[in-house]
This record gives sequence, structure tokens and C-alpha cells, in this order.
Amino acid sequence: MSFTDKAKNKVEELSGAARERIGEMTDNERMRAEGASQQSEARAREAGEKVKEAGRNAKDAVTK
Repeated sequence: MSFTDKAKNKVEELSGAARERIGEMTDNERMRAEGASQQSEARAREAGEKVKEAGRNAKDAVTK
């Protein structure tokens, strides 16, 4: 996973956290839910990238 991908995922996660908090402070349930969803999506992408990276590392360990 490139640095750019990691940075994009982190920005997306933090943006979701901010949106969720604003939704909580303003009693806007839709905004809160969108923020939580945005965070979850960013975390899922990050987890997927980590799995792919682990697979590549395992492949490299076997072929060396």
C-alpha cells in the first residue's frame, strides 16, 4: 500500500469522524450515520490493502 493510499484512507477516516461528531452535536442523525459509514468504508479499504500486502509478503517469502 502506497503512502498516498494510506494518506487518503486516513483523511477519509478523519473526515468521517468529524462528520459524525458534528451530527451528534447538532442532533442530525443522517449526518452522524454518514460519518460513521465513511469511517467504516475507510477502515475496510485499509484492512483490504493490508491483506493484499500480507499476501504479497508471504508470496515473496516463499519465492526467495
